[in-house]
Amino acid sequence: MADAADSRWMARALRLAAHGLNTTSPNPRVGCVLVEGDEIVGEGWHVRAGEPHAEVHALRTAGHAARGATAYVTLEPCSHHGRTPPCADALIAAGVARVVCAMQDPNPQVAGRGMDNLRAAGITVECGLMEAAARELNIGFVSRMTRGMPFVRSKIAASLDGRTALENGTSQWITGAAARQDVQHWRARSCAVLTGIGTVLADDPQLNVRIATGRQPLRVVLDSALRMPPSARMLQSGKVLVCTASQDAARQATLERQGAEVLRLADAAGQVDLPGVLRELARRGINEVLLEAGRTLNGALLQAGLVDEVLLYLAPQLLGDAARGMANLGVLTQLEQRVELVWQEVRHVGQDLRITAKVKHV
Repeated sequence: MADAADSRWMARALRLAAHGLNTTSPNPRVGCVLVEGDEIVGEGWHVRAGEPHAEVHALRTAGHAARGATAYVTLEPCSHHGRTPPCADALIAAGVARVVCAMQDPNPQVAGRGMDNLRAAGITVECGLMEAAARELNIGFVSRMTRGMPFVRSKIAASLDGRTALENGTSQWITGAAARQDVQHWRARSCAVLTGIGTVLADDPQLNVRIATGRQPLRVVLDSALRMPPSARMLQSGKVLVCTASQDAARQATLERQGAEVLRLADAAGQVDLPGVLRELARRGINEVLLEAGRTLNGALLQAGLVDEVLLYLAPQLLGDAARGMANLGVLTQLEQRVELVWQEVRHVGQDLRITAKVKHV
């Protein structure tokens, strides 16, 4: 039975796990604290794929002090051989007496087997402490493992009356410098940044991370007719995946010479297959996708039920009815057609408001 001390140590393990926010993909973010009595004897977190997991870092720190200790882990210890040996085996070999994990691993290769192995070795195992926080920390990994899709977060910068650009397309800058800097942190934690060809042609964005981080996200452009300019700034550095419905081999070859990867994923209507793109990204180990696009792509993904969360920056200004809206949802004739959201958080970021809201999926 968990008590106040258990909650305190698990909260610390979650804080440790968050150190890997920008670096662990495709692996989950995991922290571990080893406690004997009321003293931490070892702790650690997973830094990046291919390197030791959180439990191994904690056990190395603890040494012989791990015997008889309680391990607080934010995710069920793994039971399979991947790029590293099973953490459940390491805990058993170290002689820990008790393991408290926040949540079961959604990976079908583990999914309870890690805890079963620990119990079979005589270790007391408890699961579910602070599970909601642990799931939120790894919301993309959970989505990929359970749905075969990454978690898609749509970033929108808008005026108070919900306008993202003037009628002529001018949009720089609606929100302030603090909000734009805040977006960098969301890009940094994302495995991929997704946009449409309309945004590329209008703004020529780089969509890269301009703060210190362990990696750059994959930039993904949806471009049905393969209009991507070879001179686009995002092609000058980092990985770019262009998803298209076009069979124009010459244009494809031109983009590939610029370093882009071109992938044909067409639907029956001759457009880019939106669910197919997301399934492909999941197959590549992409956990979280940050959507930075205009109203057309935002609307298409929302209508298709493919957006999971909205990250909305609202500026204290009004742009009027003629300005461009957030998402083109077509003409709704019934309220049942609306996209419903569930508020998560509202906070000031500089002069603007940042609102996060989950999309209600039917």
